[in-house]
Amino acid sequence: MPTTAEELMRSRFAAFRDGDAQWLLDTWHPSTRPEALDLADNPRWRGLQIVDTEAGGADDETGIVEFRATYLDADGELGVLHERSTFVKEDGRWFYVDGEH
Repeated sequence: MPTTAEELMRSRFAAFRDGDAQWLLDTWHPSTRPEALDLADNPRWRGLQIVDTEAGGADDETGIVEFRATYLDADGELGVLHERSTFVKEDGRWFYVDGEH
C-alpha cells in the first residue's frame, strides 16, 4: 500500500499503463470517483516524470503531485499529459481526488 502521495501517483501511472482499471477506481476518492472506468481507448503510456510535490508525505493528510506522463496515441504520435494532482489520506490510505491539466 502506498505510504505517500507520490507513491500512489506512481502506482496509478503503472495501473494506467497496465490497464488496471480496478486499482484506479480503488485509489480514487469516493467524492470524485466515476462509477466505471473504460480503458479500451487508453493510449500507450511510456514514462512518468515527477515535476514537484507539496506535502503528501507519510505524516501528511493532503498532498499535491505535479507530473508529466508521456504516451503514444493511436497514430503513434508522442504526447505529454502535464497535471497537478490532489491527494488526500483517510484512515491511513492515500486517494487521488482530482487534477488540473
